[in-house]
This record gives sequence, structure tokens and C-alpha cells, in this order.
Amino acid sequence: MTRDIIDINDFTILVETAFSKEVITDSCRFDEPVIAVAFYGSGNVNLEMSYPTGSRNFNYTKGLALSFFADEHVDCIHTVSNDNPLECIVIATATRNLQKLPNQEGELFSELLDNLVNPKNHYVEGPSFFMTPEMHQIVDGIINIKYEGKTKMMFFRSQITALLSHFFGQLAENHAKQIKPKDKTRLLKAKEILSNNLDNPPSLTELSKQLGLNTTKLKKEFKEVFGLPVFKYLQHERLTTAHSLISTKEATVQEAAWHVGYDSLSSFSNAFAKKFGYRPSQIK
Repeated sequence: MTRDIIDINDFTILVETAFSKEVITDSCRFDEPVIAVAFYGSGNVNLEMSYPTGSRNFNYTKGLALSFFADEHVDCIHTVSNDNPLECIVIATATRNLQKLPNQEGELFSELLDNLVNPKNHYVEGPSFFMTPEMHQIVDGIINIKYEGKTKMMFFRSQITALLSHFFGQLAENHAKQIKPKDKTRLLKAKEILSNNLDNPPSLTELSKQLGLNTTKLKKEFKEVFGLPVFKYLQHERLTTAHSLISTKEATVQEAAWHVGYDSLSSFSNAFAKKFGYRPSQIK
């Protein structure tokens, strides 16, 4: 397990990763009341927010952007396993610092996260959504950073600013989109079905029948919630999973291509190069 804590202006940045073949738990808490946004990378780790008056569990965190208020009595507990590694970036600011944040960031918090600025419990959950591909790319870049020293700090500053900008931009858009909780649950199920069947995904019609949503509504609302059309999301998941398999040496290029459903190695390599800017054989 690795845990980096970096202070940038009045923000504290926590970058955590953990991989384990056995089931382990990792718990942490903040020293004072904070407003925070947690961004989860490709690892689908389980999360429990435990506090004196209750708890909140998240069983599907892959790609989640979650905002919350937490005081010093809240335990953030991750359950890590071989299939559910931890890749998390938390951007937090103490509530006492809100008015001192630069570039009107404090005003954004007050406008879009009002229930967190004025909390009524030890833990208060704010808006959450699944990240856009652009946000995924930033999170992956931070998790896999290769720079050191001053260059690393410069990179962190730019990427954290970009990540917060995307978060608040997406949050503002989502305010105008109201999807029924029942339909959102179905869309989360669609995402899970696709992620669990990368090598042999259902057709759009089959997926619609499984969820009890008509095809038109599924296509429209899936894009609104997740920022991508259904099968663009599927391609993103396939290539991101393949990249992880190859870079961690869990699979060869050919094996990774088969694992995510590509029969043609050339088609896989071309799609990979289009997404990442280099071919899978060039991963170091």
C-alpha cells in the first residue's frame, strides 16, 4: 500500500493505492472537519464511511467521483482484495479554509455543494457521478506519475486544478439533468453488466431487456450519466483494462486483446493507439 499526502495552497491531496491477493482493510480519518472529493480509478474497491450515527457503503466505486463532508469522527474504510484494488485520489479542504481558497473556488463549493458547507451530521454525502473519460485520464496520470521533486509538484498542481475544474463543470451540467433514482439504479446495473462481460458483451437490445428499459431511453440516459454512449463506454473499459493487464505484466498483448474481446490483434492495436497515442507493444 502506498499513501502520498501533498499540500497545495489550502488543499490537502491524498493519493492512495493498494493491491493485495488477500482481503485487507485500510482505515483513515481526517484530523479536522473537511469538505472533500474522492476520485476512484480503475480499481473497484469497496468503501464504507463509518460515523457515530450510522454508516454508508459503496460496493461499486470504479470511476466514481464522490463529494462529502466528514469530521474527525468519520472512518473511511476501504476493503481491498485481489479483484478489488484501491486507486483513490482525495482532494480535501478544511471547512475553515473555504473563504481563503483562490480563484473563487470557495464560491463554487458554496454554490454547488451547499449541503456540505452547512453540514448537519458527522458525515454528509454530496453529489456523486461517474467520471468522464477526460477525468479518468487525469486520475490515471496522477496514479501512475513518474516525475520526482519540483517537476512532480508542478504536475500535481496542474492536474489537481484540471480535475476539480472537470468535477465542478460536470456537477453544473448534472444539476440540469434529473434522472429518476430507479432509472439511475438500472443504469448502474448496465455499467456493471458491460464491465463484467468485456469479452462477450450483450447487444444493446439484450441489455435493454435485462434492465427493463427501452433502447432509446437506455442510450440517452446512459450518455447523460456516464458521459459516453453505451458502446463507447464499453470500448473505453476494454482498452483501459487491457492497458492495466499489459503494464502490470499480467498478460501479453495477445492475451490482453483476447481477454477484453478483440479477436483481431491489429484491430486491438489500432484502437489502443488511437486512445493512448502509442501501441500496446510500446508499454514499458
